[in-house]
Amino acid sequence: MNRFTMIAAAALVLLGGAYYWQNSNSTGLPTLGMAEAQEADAEIDKSLVEEMVLGAEDAPLTVIEYASYTCPHCKNFHQDTLKQFKTEYIDTGKVRFVYREVYFDRFSLWAGMVARCKPAAMESTGTETAAEAAATTATAGDRAEEVSIYPNDDVRRYFGIADMIYAQQAEWTKGNPGAVADNLAKIGRTAGLTGEEIDACLQNEDIARAMIAVYQENAEEHGIRSTPSFIIDGELTTGAMSYADFSALIDAKLGG
Repeated sequence: MNRFTMIAAAALVLLGGAYYWQNSNSTGLPTLGMAEAQEADAEIDKSLVEEMVLGAEDAPLTVIEYASYTCPHCKNFHQDTLKQFKTEYIDTGKVRFVYREVYFDRFSLWAGMVARCKPAAMESTGTETAAEAAATTATAGDRAEEVSIYPNDDVRRYFGIADMIYAQQAEWTKGNPGAVADNLAKIGRTAGLTGEEIDACLQNEDIARAMIAVYQENAEEHGIRSTPSFIIDGELTTGAMSYADFSALIDAKLGG
């Protein structure tokens, strides 16, 4: 993906979530011109975007996935290959897995904003959300294992919501932009978020700008032009793979 393509994408998606959340029947999007986007870059706080990482910091191999929530191939990879890969490689300390969002369209940005949304009341109540339940298992032993896999509760909650977004991809992406925003809000409410919390997340311009800036920076660094794409031990590999093919590639990098 070249610089022009990414800035054009940013112009389409930036502020889109907030606009459609409040104007679900509208057919237009406010945009930022290329010059405006570049000028705003210096004011963007990229530290607002937490890196979503699974696995041990000292794992011998790091795998970075670039994926879009609206990409069917990404959905297939996450629902099939990644589940087994997590059990065999991430949970066992062999691989540190980094998940990075790609925004080829505004809907994938909105989905990422919902996935990153934090319930304000959760810390004080200690209530586990549906997304957290989806990311945890029943036994104390499994729970103890997950503490070492997820660096914190925010990351654990994020991957739980991400699983829900991928699982319902065919449903929430249907309809006009207003319908898509409503569909994502339903997923957020299922995950334990309130309507007010989702509204606030989708209207957070600072987060939207930061997410786009981080995406642009990472995609340019690694030459990301399609999804899913993987950086495995520093090398770019593209396309969704079966577990057999993916694990064979990882084993080769791990030295068998």
